[in-house]
Amino acid sequence: MTRQKIQIKKIDNIAARQVTFSKRRRGLFKKALELSTLCDAEIALIVFSNTGKLFEYSSTSTRLVIERRNLQSERIDRLDPIPYLEQQLQSSTCAMLSKEIAEKTRELRRLRGEELQGLDLEELKELEKLLEGGLNRVSQTKDERFFKEINALKMKGAELMEENQQLKEKMENSSHAAEQGQPSETTGHAWRTFSYDFSLRLGLPSPN
Repeated sequence: MTRQKIQIKKIDNIAARQVTFSKRRRGLFKKALELSTLCDAEIALIVFSNTGKLFEYSSTSTRLVIERRNLQSERIDRLDPIPYLEQQLQSSTCAMLSKEIAEKTRELRRLRGEELQGLDLEELKELEKLLEGGLNRVSQTKDERFFKEINALKMKGAELMEENQQLKEKMENSSHAAEQGQPSETTGHAWRTFSYDFSLRLGLPSPN
């Protein structure tokens, strides 16, 4: 017949509680004696019953074991606490950074439309509002870039028109000078200049 497992909770019956306390206390002291004998350990046990009665066991002396324990605590307290505090601070900082990185990574995934299953309706609305704001900023930036490029092209076109007008005036002046009997070198030079500039605009080889 197997023994029934006892549920670990406070025993309501006072008599049963006292009997269990007595048996368990003796068993505890017996285990302490075995541990001290087998392993050459220094052990001290102090037990107070619910009535305030003291029970104690020690492999040597309870007082000596307590004094040894207090000396050990004083030795630890005298050690430099700074390295320990620095280690705790670094651990705390790393934990905070890891948590922040995890939160930012989760936000980024949600902005990409991932990991949305755990969001409620209000969180989804907030995410939608955030995405709309970001999309508006992207569109605004794109329009600004378009306007800048258009203005740059307009300015370049105006410069080309002005240069063409100057070349046209040079050609007209050269033709007028040729009609009045001036040397033809000026006309030839103006024609070569016009042909060279025109070739550069069209990407053609320059005339000889």
